[in-house]
Amino acid sequence: MPHLRRLRPWTLPERFVTPEPLVLGRRSFLAGAAALAGAGLPAEEGEAAVARNPKWTVDDRKLTDEKLATTYNNFYEFGSHKQIAKAAEALVTRPWRIRIDGLVEEPFEIEFDELVEKVELEERIYRLRCVEAWSMVVPWTGFPLRRLVELARPLGSAKFLEMQTFLDPKTAPGQRAFWYPWPYTEGLTIAEATNELAFLVTGVYGKPLPKSMGAPLRLAVPWKYGFKSIKSIVRFRFVDNRPTTFWEEIAEHEYGFWANVNPDVPHPRWSQKMEQPLGESEKIPTKIFNGYGEWVAHLYPDLRDPVYFR
Repeated sequence: MPHLRRLRPWTLPERFVTPEPLVLGRRSFLAGAAALAGAGLPAEEGEAAVARNPKWTVDDRKLTDEKLATTYNNFYEFGSHKQIAKAAEALVTRPWRIRIDGLVEEPFEIEFDELVEKVELEERIYRLRCVEAWSMVVPWTGFPLRRLVELARPLGSAKFLEMQTFLDPKTAPGQRAFWYPWPYTEGLTIAEATNELAFLVTGVYGKPLPKSMGAPLRLAVPWKYGFKSIKSIVRFRFVDNRPTTFWEEIAEHEYGFWANVNPDVPHPRWSQKMEQPLGESEKIPTKIFNGYGEWVAHLYPDLRDPVYFR
């Protein structure tokens, strides 16, 4: 007979949870990722369930509608507008080889499916706050980034983790725009990369990650603005100097390396005090570190320094 349990304060009310199954078997998830990635089809439930981590949920907002979350995206490789979902279907996600190099004990390459077999998948519900002042709440499937750092075995001299997306102008028309510094590059400090919040995403809404959202592997760092969560990653490079990121190179005064969410530090062209949840009619106040300050504020020695918030 099942036992009764008291819900913890951070638990998401059942009425806010998507009605589709959010637990997938590892076997079915990999099969779905290989055969159905980008097709928008749910994988069937298998033997070993991907469990929801109750620590990482959202208790004051409902999940963003799946169709809206998966079709309203920034992915400049496929266009400078939000409706890139159809164009992104051209992306070939198998085979998908990932290189791990730089200041590591031994550089190596690994196929995405092989990488996923080496980790334990879980589901986390995170807020995502775009620098453009819109937001959503999404159930991500994946694994902690620090697990990849452990597999990489970086040297003690490694201070930063640089990440890059694919480079294929024939497939991604946005990459034919020579004025952008392709491939898309992002970076974190090693402390940020190994923070428990940093998450590598392989799926969403209980399904393989859509191509529009960065299949087959993307980053989720929910305390930072969304452009830090690089999509379709093919390389992790450990370095001793801070990398120059994609948007930092284009407009450093608007999009800096740190990009931590702070309502009191405006973007040069708009306020960051309020945000518009996708699918909702009313704006809501933005929280410092997007509400995740308890876990990440210690990473930044002087919170009065605005450099950490752009």
